[in-house]
Amino acid sequence: MSNGDAHSSHIRITGARENNLKDVTLRVPKGRLTVFTGLSGSGKSSVVFDTIAVESQRQLNETFSWFVRNRLPKYERPRAEAVEGLSPAIVVDQRPVGGHSRSTVGTMTDVYSVIRVLFSRHGTPGAGEASAYSFNDPSGMCPECDGLGRTVQPAWDRILDEDRSLAGGAVVFPPFAPGTWQGQAYTNTRDLDTDKPVRDFTAREREFLMRGAPGSKVEVRNSDGVWSTDFEGLADRFERLYLKRDLSGMSQKTRDLAQRFLTEAVCPACRGARLNAAALATRINGLSIADCTRMQVSDLIGVLEGIDDPVAAPVASAAVAALERIDAIGLGYLSLDRETSTLSGGEGQRLKTVRHLGSSLTGMTYVFDEPSVGLHPRDVGRLGDLLLRLRDKGNTVLVVEHDPDVIRLADHVVDMGPGAGADGGRVVFEGTPAALATADTATGRCLRRRTAVKERPRRATGGLWVKDACRNNLRDVTVEFPTGVLTVVTGVAGSGKSTLVSGEFTAAHPDAVVIDQSSIGISARSTPASYLGVMDTVRKIFARATGADAGLFSFNSAGACGTCQGRGIIYTDLAFMDPVTTTCGDCAGRRFKDEVLRLTVDGRSVADVLDMTAEQALDFFEDRGVRRRLDALRDVGLTYLTLGQPMSTLSGGERQRIKLATHLHRTGAVYVLDEPTTGLHMADVGTLLALFDRLVDAGNTVVVVEHDLDVVAHADWIIDLGPDGGKEGGRVVFEGTPGQLLDARDSFTAEHLRRAVGRSRFPVPAAAPRPNG
Repeated sequence: MSNGDAHSSHIRITGARENNLKDVTLRVPKGRLTVFTGLSGSGKSSVVFDTIAVESQRQLNETFSWFVRNRLPKYERPRAEAVEGLSPAIVVDQRPVGGHSRSTVGTMTDVYSVIRVLFSRHGTPGAGEASAYSFNDPSGMCPECDGLGRTVQPAWDRILDEDRSLAGGAVVFPPFAPGTWQGQAYTNTRDLDTDKPVRDFTAREREFLMRGAPGSKVEVRNSDGVWSTDFEGLADRFERLYLKRDLSGMSQKTRDLAQRFLTEAVCPACRGARLNAAALATRINGLSIADCTRMQVSDLIGVLEGIDDPVAAPVASAAVAALERIDAIGLGYLSLDRETSTLSGGEGQRLKTVRHLGSSLTGMTYVFDEPSVGLHPRDVGRLGDLLLRLRDKGNTVLVVEHDPDVIRLADHVVDMGPGAGADGGRVVFEGTPAALATADTATGRCLRRRTAVKERPRRATGGLWVKDACRNNLRDVTVEFPTGVLTVVTGVAGSGKSTLVSGEFTAAHPDAVVIDQSSIGISARSTPASYLGVMDTVRKIFARATGADAGLFSFNSAGACGTCQGRGIIYTDLAFMDPVTTTCGDCAGRRFKDEVLRLTVDGRSVADVLDMTAEQALDFFEDRGVRRRLDALRDVGLTYLTLGQPMSTLSGGERQRIKLATHLHRTGAVYVLDEPTTGLHMADVGTLLALFDRLVDAGNTVVVVEHDLDVVAHADWIIDLGPDGGKEGGRVVFEGTPGQLLDARDSFTAEHLRRAVGRSRFPVPAAAPRPNG
């Protein structure tokens, strides 16, 4: 593939055939903001990520030496005749930020590194170099918790029932319980009254039970008879076997057992600050580095701006500049010590974007995967400003997106379709946002659709309470979630929605069916059929009909093609060169041995079944179990998927819905969904709302954390948190129906709903600002 003319004004794609793309030829303007739209599974990501971004990264890697290339990720040449006019691509995808317990907002954004330098240069008394203020460095970390800020301790209220005697089973922990070999130490000891309730023990007796005493002996019995051994205190024994020992050396069963009797607590030495005493003793204007990282970003900016020391001021200014970028995208309520694993999808997405705003690079291609995910309509505007700033610095910005407010900002729009899966993979529109709003495509029709609030909300059948919730920023919240209706919980980012629903509500009502944004297991061997549990039944049907062993009808087992091991493809790693994937010549990509493919049911082999769409499979199978699971795919609008399509090729929206499909068809359940419109086109949102209606009408309760205004308008009941994020949030600012929300004040959700109701989702836009020149 050619690099094309270096002065080209377009990225040019010819004959792209990745995934479901059907020989797509396309010109994307450079130095502009281009938004790719279309139904979930229409081919947007295949164009932007699997073709443009991959080829850019592949060609960039070719400029390095063989030694360097062998240590870089390898990218296979996309299936396209040519991709030309490329510039280096920076990909900001939807993968969760995640991170381990040592990853924080401060470390992720590199702001904490600047703060550490500031304290090493300007703080008194000094503790040493910048590394002395790092909780990930031995010279700075708290020795008690190794820089984690938390310690794991035995949960003695679960291990020991103090109302019982030792002989009566006071030690509840199964490996030490009465009747076990180790438990004999506590029922046979002569130094304690084993018939007295542990609660009545004196301080000396309790100390002996937990820690023992030098020279104390106890008799225990094993298969060899009775013998005398040293008495080991209960606490000493538990800590030796389950705290001071590497858990990775235990069986999974033992690890799971131990976890049930452990509790996590704030480290008593550093009180959660993660650092040692020397680092915490250093002060700037009376504040320690831990004090600074605990502050909201918006508050920390003011503190650092007050530093005027000639040596420290430049360092503080660098930190302020980075913090202001975080604040500018609506994340000023975060603190630098917030663990990245606790961030929502939208928060993580924006923080990844912030990292690039301070760069002075120009002429780059920035690729974003649905950056509006998890954003309240108020915050989408801030995101738009970010994208325009990147464009105006002389970069090309490509965005896969469904949000009308982001589409409106585009210089150019590419709409993929006309449908999804096999019915997609074509460019159905190219042009301006205003022209798209008049186009006869699924996106165009949805943009012209008007938002209307539900006129006749359902009446609640009861209520589920959350009382006196104070977790994170919630301010003593007491609120009732009505049963038998669709409740939408909304509010700006950081207002406390997830804390209230995913934290407090699910803790108070543990039987709720929770469908969150956590990723599902995906691999080249995982398919919709296997994920839904359909394949087990399919194998049994083929085994009964043919008399063969059921394992033959699995490409992960005995029936797998010997050449490709059931993958259907041959992946060839060419060392320093680009890898090559080819269809297996022996099974022609069908994954199974020839003798398996000759075994059929109603004229269809197991490979034929895996090639069926869910819609076709519903016509083929009569088994109730299979049909029930395939009906679930129909309910979530995924009947176009083939049963054998690798899960790794599904879009984010498709994975979210297939996860939802596994939890359907219950009655009397409480469903809790966290931003279920993630990755969904506006047309797919309608399918989702119809599903919610069916769930509620079947006697279920549905609670949804959501920002999409179509979902808000369709609710029976709304709980709005705010009024803002962080310390300015954590309150219920509105409870009621969508119609009542229209009249509410002091609610950003109400303000945006009023704007949306009675007009199309896409009013005639003002011209978006264009780059200079």
